Amino acid sequence: MINNVKNVFSIKDLENLSGIKAHTIRIWEKRYDILQPMRTDTNIRLYDLASLQKLLNITLLHDYGYKISKIATYPQDKIPSLVREIISSKTAKSHAISEFKMAMMNFDQELFFNTYNWLIAEKSFKEVFHQVFIPLMNELGLLWQSDTITPAHEHFISYLIKQKLLINTEKLQILKQTKFDKVFVLSLPMNEIHELGLMYLNYEILLHGYKTIYLGESMPIDNLKDLKKHFNSIVFVSYMTVQPERDILDGYIQKMSNELLDDTTELWYAGRLVEFINKEGLSDKISIFNSISELVDEI
Repeated sequence: MINNVKNVFSIKDLENLSGIKAHTIRIWEKRYDILQPMRTDTNIRLYDLASLQKLLNITLLHDYGYKISKIATYPQDKIPSLVREIISSKTAKSHAISEFKMAMMNFDQELFFNTYNWLIAEKSFKEVFHQVFIPLMNELGLLWQSDTITPAHEHFISYLIKQKLLINTEKLQILKQTKFDKVFVLSLPMNEIHELGLMYLNYEILLHGYKTIYLGESMPIDNLKDLKKHFNSIVFVSYMTVQPERDILDGYIQKMSNELLDDTTELWYAGRLVEFINKEGLSDKISIFNSISELVDEI
């Protein structure tokens, strides 16, 4: 049987996943023999999953102040046990991100759940999302762009994070609404499928006691107009990661403004694309947020 999981990595992949420069990895190999790469016929280094795991552990120890010359003298099983010993609130974030990366590379659901359960025993879901999931997803975007991971890796880990979001959101949905001055309608532009940011905003708005109408991906502006028949004082929240394309972005904002804005509505925008919105002449009922935290502070 052929195993299609990506289990062989280039030195560039290791650099992207660990944050340690390829040049440094080569020096550590040569000087301290910390990794033993396989070689192709043309002498190109290749590494297996065990090497990746070892490098991620060494990176954590190194960040914690251990010298590479010292780490190199440890027997194979001492490095993981040392990592377990020193994991504290100080290192929990970087360790958890490394473990989630390993879970992703191995398509290992059990490792994902074990790491999540370990985090949630000490932190609130909100803390886990801000401290671990947001930095992890930002890193995954870069890893995807550099071809270190495939869309399959990204979809696998995104789905598991979505699952946790849905479970925690449901706990809030059954609570009574406490704030009634506005209703939040959350949707993504047409062809936008990156839903995690919007899902998390839904969780946060519910946490603040408001009613939310979650409409999700690929929502035509015409369909949003229907909501105005049902609710007063609507805040339409949109999260833009890759859509609309940059050359039509301002036109899209203008269309939403023309069709949805009146005395009782607002438009809130967040996501990677908002930095490209032309902010000149925008209505004061349009708010643009450069981060999830910034938007949450406004709720």
